[in-house]
Amino acid sequence: MNVQECIRKRRAIREFLDKAVPDEVILKILHAGRLAPSQRNRQPWHFIVVKNRETLRRLAEAAPYGGYIAGAPLAIAVVLQNAKMPQFDSGRCIENMLLAAWEEGVGTCFNSGFDQEKVKAALHIPPEMEVAAIMPYGYPKEPTTKRRKDRKPLAEIAHLETFGTPLPGA
Repeated sequence: MNVQECIRKRRAIREFLDKAVPDEVILKILHAGRLAPSQRNRQPWHFIVVKNRETLRRLAEAAPYGGYIAGAPLAIAVVLQNAKMPQFDSGRCIENMLLAAWEEGVGTCFNSGFDQEKVKAALHIPPEMEVAAIMPYGYPKEPTTKRRKDRKPLAEIAHLETFGTPLPGA
């Protein structure tokens, strides 16, 4: 799948088949995150791969809107250490991982609304580190051919030189 097709078709997945994600696919996802650019090439991330059902349940309990984490065959916690630009660094890393997973037919849904301390305790993360996201991964339960959410037309959001000047061809 080419990158444009991957971007167009990817959607958030919250229901997963009871099917393990092969280790070689997990490694592709991790390598994609590892290869992301970071501020001053600090590469501040660590990845914790979680397959244990009880730990997945504990992560889901730590996330008020992340109950679906418990139903995934695995989750990857993206943890940052000494990140000077954590939103940018984690965002670029996570998007690489999302796209690499989607190319392999594996879906996920970004989750960052969780209790940091509960997640750190469950995964034995040192206190000075920050959990950027918990990403549950698995094969989608429903067909992924469902229509994506509507997006604003490019002409409505792209401008040339100054705000409000239409971008030709948009």
